[in-house]
Amino acid sequence: MLEAVSRIAAEAGRIAAARCGDGFRRWEKAPGQPVCDIDLEVDQFLRGQLEALDPEAGWFSEETIDVPERVDRNRLWVVDPIDGTRDYLRQRSGWCVSVALVENGAPVIGVLDAPARAEHWTAETGKGAWCNGKPLRVSGRTSLSGARVPADHLTGVDGDLVLVKKPNSIALRIALVAAGEADLVATLRWGFEWDIAAAALIAAEAGAIVTGALGQPLEFNTISGEAFGVLVATPAIHAAAVERLRARALSLVDKRT
Repeated sequence: MLEAVSRIAAEAGRIAAARCGDGFRRWEKAPGQPVCDIDLEVDQFLRGQLEALDPEAGWFSEETIDVPERVDRNRLWVVDPIDGTRDYLRQRSGWCVSVALVENGAPVIGVLDAPARAEHWTAETGKGAWCNGKPLRVSGRTSLSGARVPADHLTGVDGDLVLVKKPNSIALRIALVAAGEADLVATLRWGFEWDIAAAALIAAEAGAIVTGALGQPLEFNTISGEAFGVLVATPAIHAAAVERLRARALSLVDKRT
């Protein structure tokens, strides 16, 4: 199954890469949420291929109207046809195709295809994670201070962290932790499962601790399809990162509720 999903995601990446910079329509689904014709084209391709591969699995994608009955399925395809659309529209490299197969609430297969970076990431539960066929392992970082973070800027209490280049795709940022090229990724916002499902498995199989922003376990195929934040870190610094973020995270949760 992983080999088949890998091939399908790679072909979707080729479709998107071939059209990057081409004359396509673009608009905003909501303020700050860009989308283009290619998102929809890739989504349609993936749905046709993945549903043929596993017709019993449900479907949850950023570019498809959600069907609530998906929560009744034991298996679910969780897809972002182009994660990091802003970078795609700007002809930058920080985007990828993200495909996960979720079973009983947890990702069991995860694939990211990032053709502009010549990177293809794969993982399967209990069998490890790879990039371009090479096994992945998180860094040995043991101190939160000095941890490498893919972000635009750092201020205040986070000034002791180290910036590394940030792709627009949250999935690729998480994958950087899996590859040992970053030590920590954290978001403090409500986000959708399609953003993180594949990357969360890749990072976990590479040895990272993967939770929500408050350290809570991540759940997939929920009714809302959302989770509050994601925190991915090397094992020795995860607890310290949760503590540092706790007050900020709780204040944002309180505002939402």
